[in-house]
Amino acid sequence: MTADPRPARPVVLGQNQYGKAENRVVRITRDGATHHIKDLNVSVALSGDMDDVHYSGSNANVLPTDTTKNTVYAFAKEYGIESAEQFGIHLARHFVTSQAPIRTARIRIEEYGWERIATSDAGSRPAGADEGRHSFVRTGQETRLTQITYDGAAWEVVSGLKDLVVMNSTNSEFWGYVKDKYTTLQEAHDRILATQVAGRWRFNWSDDEQQMPPWEESYEQTRKHLLQAFAETYSLSLQQTLYQMGARIIDHRGEIDEVRFSLPNKHHFLVDLEPFGLKNDNEVYYAADRPYGLIEATVLREGCEARIPVDLTNL
Repeated sequence: MTADPRPARPVVLGQNQYGKAENRVVRITRDGATHHIKDLNVSVALSGDMDDVHYSGSNANVLPTDTTKNTVYAFAKEYGIESAEQFGIHLARHFVTSQAPIRTARIRIEEYGWERIATSDAGSRPAGADEGRHSFVRTGQETRLTQITYDGAAWEVVSGLKDLVVMNSTNSEFWGYVKDKYTTLQEAHDRILATQVAGRWRFNWSDDEQQMPPWEESYEQTRKHLLQAFAETYSLSLQQTLYQMGARIIDHRGEIDEVRFSLPNKHHFLVDLEPFGLKNDNEVYYAADRPYGLIEATVLREGCEARIPVDLTNL
């Protein structure tokens, strides 16, 4: 067999990272008989001088992923969890500054909300029972998110939420759209508008010299403005509603420069009740889970650059 005269094609290592994913940590802060809960799912990804471990298998520059897991739990004790963002910042700074081969740390955190369970009035509680200061119930389906990236010089913090289901039962229309021979959808001048919000927003805090945003207040207020814009927009399209949600956040939260939403249109179709001799006056709907329209867009502060990935599944 004749040898292939073509030179061997060189192979090089591209982008790489490693770490421990989905470390579930629950931190209880005891303020006397009153307890506070922070419930996080923390993923650590580290990158830097890692060529040797890929080429030769040398672990000389490798901090074990088990160590990153232990660090998450130790930091929950040492520093507490003031907010998901603050906790991620502590972790990212630690990994970059304590390990010379590590140049960039990316911390992704999901936070699960809890609220206190209201108890009966003191007079109706069983003897010996105390107030509900340590009993909680998980709130809704919404999950809070944050991603902190640090390279030793600059920070990038992108926070957000997913699985926030919202609905307007009126004040939504959809008409005047393009029609061709395949169009069967009827125009609607009074419809249900519902979606399951996935959103991310990027903070303009990037330097330790800057004042850090109030992370907890920022999340609560951003969520509030998002919901208010959804509720208060008379919608002629989901795109219009999306833009109003992003614009309301940018207008009211100076620490945020960019917002990206992915909004599946959770369609509700009127059921034809005429075969039963009944008139359906926008009262009975069929909720279709798929297929669904998917509306996505970024809203920016004027003069700012878009950095949030188009595909939110990669963030």
